[in-house]
Amino acid sequence: MESFINETPIATIIFIFTIVTSIYAFSNAEVYGKFMLHPYSVSRGRRLYSMITSGLIHKDWGHLLVNMLSFYFFAFTLEKTFVSLSSWGHVQFGVLYIASIVLSDLTSVFKHKEHFWFNSLGASGAVCAVVFSYILFYPMNKMMIFPIPLPIPAVLYGFLFLGYCWYSSRNSQDGINHDAHFYGALTGILFTIIYYPDIAGYFVNQLTGR
Repeated sequence: MESFINETPIATIIFIFTIVTSIYAFSNAEVYGKFMLHPYSVSRGRRLYSMITSGLIHKDWGHLLVNMLSFYFFAFTLEKTFVSLSSWGHVQFGVLYIASIVLSDLTSVFKHKEHFWFNSLGASGAVCAVVFSYILFYPMNKMMIFPIPLPIPAVLYGFLFLGYCWYSSRNSQDGINHDAHFYGALTGILFTIIYYPDIAGYFVNQLTGR
């Protein structure tokens, strides 16, 4: 635990805090309701704080488990990578994570500003940002995704995931905020390129084996 705090303090704080607030909200309906993103209210200047707090709670244990497992597998490595490249690495990681919550929520606000009954919650947008930033650095690392029985390169997973989110946001009725996933992923890519402009060339070189 001490090594996590010393090497990846921001990821550790986010990981613990998100689990604690999510579990607390499971048994506190008032907090659960206040923390959720409500685009109808936000678009009218109310509950603006929910554009951040919505990323601190989850629908249920399964939702929390999936997001935090994904965070665990990618976020700690990503923060270490940032730190190895910049003395501001910890700050960069924190900014990327928080900004991705806000920006992925912002797209939902625009899309659902007239839909009073629409709510959104979960860290999925920010987790997608982390995963896709990771993919830029490690595109050929293998990843397992259901239902594909074999590990596939991270870059292939990225393309499949973005395509799935794009399609589902327009056709799916499963109650999942696919827009937040899609735009969270794009936010992760954007911020990584802003931080490290050379990452695009490095990414291409990794794909071509140069």
